[in-house]
Amino acid sequence: MSPFYLARSASKLVRRITSEVSVELKILSEKWRLLLAGLVFQYIHGLAARGVHYLHQPGPTLQDLGFMILPELGKERGYISETLFTFIFLSFVLWTFHPFILHTKRFYTVLIWRRVLAFLCASQFLRIITFYSTQLPGPNYHCREGSPLARLPPPQNAAEVLLINFPRGVIYGCGDLIFSSHMIFTLVFVITYQKYGSIRFVKMIAWCIAIAQSLLIISSRKHYSVDVVVAWYTVNLVVFFVDKKLTELPDRSVGSASILPVSVKDKDTKLKEENTRLLNGNSADSADRRPRTQMNGKHIENESHVDNESVKT
Repeated sequence: MSPFYLARSASKLVRRITSEVSVELKILSEKWRLLLAGLVFQYIHGLAARGVHYLHQPGPTLQDLGFMILPELGKERGYISETLFTFIFLSFVLWTFHPFILHTKRFYTVLIWRRVLAFLCASQFLRIITFYSTQLPGPNYHCREGSPLARLPPPQNAAEVLLINFPRGVIYGCGDLIFSSHMIFTLVFVITYQKYGSIRFVKMIAWCIAIAQSLLIISSRKHYSVDVVVAWYTVNLVVFFVDKKLTELPDRSVGSASILPVSVKDKDTKLKEENTRLLNGNSADSADRRPRTQMNGKHIENESHVDNESVKT
């Protein structure tokens, strides 16, 4: 491959990325509020999970059908579940940013993340309600009786709570069980790709990975089976209802110029122009420019019609 070809390809890629960034920034300037609210709620969700850890009371592991069927991975192999979740998370993030590089531009990154964050926040809000309603003894090895991480000592100051000890506080949290946060992210990502992705084989693999993630969560004893089962139907229902309230994402294959978000100012300008045309007796269709004369409260289309009416009288 010649250096000239490489330089030309790199130049095209830079122009494509630059063009995409300018479009996304324009959308972001108008759609930033919901994005910011979604990101802030991620911190609130982490804060709530940190708070319930102070309330956690370790005890005997509850009887669980999944624990009877699936062997425990143990402390040494518990990383398998987290590794798969990391793969799911990074793969989805990279996919949402692929319009910056590839030609297959079916959506805008800003708009799809607004949608994803709306799904996540609605599901996490329900999750906070459930795990504060009833605290179950954690089944994970670090949440069992005798572990120094099973209980948190009372906080010495507000900063100790507000900093939430990320990411250690998330990995070694206890008490935030029903329902699984890992499954919320996994299912939201898979459902989103199911709707807006383009490769059927990848969609099938994504659902298989979601099932594997469910089994690994139970096998690693991060959650009870009920936490995973509730996540499956709750997240799907949340996505179904929230999706109906949100404006459908435009398909970029139709043409990018006509689907950029219209500002409120532009909408008001168009509305004023429409009202002006109607008040002047013109139709909303700009092609209809024939002069009209008003006579006895009625609009007459042309002069010949007026002459005929006067002859008849």
